[in-house]
Amino acid sequence: MTVFDQRIAAEEQSGIGPWINETEYSTPLYVVGAGQPKVAVRLTQGPWAADLKNAFAEGVPIPAYAVPAVGTDGQMTIYQPSSNTLWEFWRAVKTESGWQATWGGAMQDVSESPGYYTDTSWPGLTPTQGWNWGATATSLPVIAGTIRIAELRAGHIEHALAMDIPNACAHAFSFPAQRSDGTEENANCLPEGAHLRLNPSLDLASMSMSPITRMLAEAAQRYGIVVRDRTNREVNFYAETPTPGENPYTGPNGLFDGLKPWVFLHEFPWNQLQLLQLHLCSSAPCLEAPAGSS
Repeated sequence: MTVFDQRIAAEEQSGIGPWINETEYSTPLYVVGAGQPKVAVRLTQGPWAADLKNAFAEGVPIPAYAVPAVGTDGQMTIYQPSSNTLWEFWRAVKTESGWQATWGGAMQDVSESPGYYTDTSWPGLTPTQGWNWGATATSLPVIAGTIRIAELRAGHIEHALAMDIPNACAHAFSFPAQRSDGTEENANCLPEGAHLRLNPSLDLASMSMSPITRMLAEAAQRYGIVVRDRTNREVNFYAETPTPGENPYTGPNGLFDGLKPWVFLHEFPWNQLQLLQLHLCSSAPCLEAPAGSS
């Protein structure tokens, strides 16, 4: 992890990171009821994307008050527990004629899914379809690994953390990723899909940290961190985008304790991160390696 440690040190020295995206370049999560009316979403792609176009055309239960996250990615996530279905969008825009998006995904049976888009994510897909769906570069849903506001208020995060890095390996990615947009040719590059964790023998209780840093460190030690995308700039974690006009993260009583992320993330024990065994692929499907294999 030496090269990664050097990257963290350089970001801290320059003051650009590490960071947590929340009000910009993350995703809001709109949880809707069974009676939420569906609206068609137009996918602005050519005939090659007919499978996802058809899924969106069936309708998505987007509430009237929904707004994508600020930033050019314009990400937005809709989840309907009654149907166990999730929809997500990349570059979502509400126009005079209705909603449209540049890309995204639709996933039925979310609670039974493997956690990434596959040919079983939506009815009617062929074995080669669906693997390239999703608002991230890896086909991992953008809400997966995103820190929820409710989790921060409760004081604990019970899942792995999503992390994006400045760049990732070209030509290969690691399970659970199903694709990659990495362009890094360096032999010491980190692939998208890589699974990291804090050293399990590290005594976090004995370390001085702000509450938010401790929550992140405990989750990273217990569940790990999954590289989900690249940023072209700094190392990022992700937190849920709040309702427009509200920001529970900032201010003296905010979830970030009145601090900027680069301040409290300096306390995170970055040099204790371990890279777990990689299962590299160059194309989908990229399935989990059998137990005991190398």
